[in-house]
Amino acid sequence: MAANSSALAVTMPNDTDIQMTRVFNAPREIVFQAWTDPKHVPHWLLGPEGWTMPVCEIDLRVGGKWRYVWRKADGTEMAMSGEYREVKPPQRVVSTERWGPEWPETINTIALTEKDGKTTLSLTVHYPSKEARDSAFKTGMAGGVEVSFNRLDSYLNKMEKGTSNVR
Repeated sequence: MAANSSALAVTMPNDTDIQMTRVFNAPREIVFQAWTDPKHVPHWLLGPEGWTMPVCEIDLRVGGKWRYVWRKADGTEMAMSGEYREVKPPQRVVSTERWGPEWPETINTIALTEKDGKTTLSLTVHYPSKEARDSAFKTGMAGGVEVSFNRLDSYLNKMEKGTSNVR
């Protein structure tokens, strides 16, 4: 973990939301770029070990669509997609998220604030019901987010030092 970064904090501020917050030791412009640029996302948004992201499509504009496909070494694939509802670089992104017919669509809000060169990233996932929120939480989603945010922390270090293989 980079110096002065923090652990993931997970809260349920109401009956339909899960909020995940973490501080990164990087300016918010760089965090925003890592979060929204398809050249960067596949390097850190991977969840558990053994997964890759062969498909990362991002049309970062209101009404634009995004789509990710993850692949495990055994060929198992998982896809997720959505549409951008609000894009305010480098401070906020609101989008829908859909995992498939068995999961309800969520509305995800990313808010980035910077103080003294450190960025607080807050991801709020809004579910259509308490039951949907609780079901999603029971899947271990917080653990997957934590693994990805740890990777993001390392990747941001590389971006700032200019040692990532893409910039």
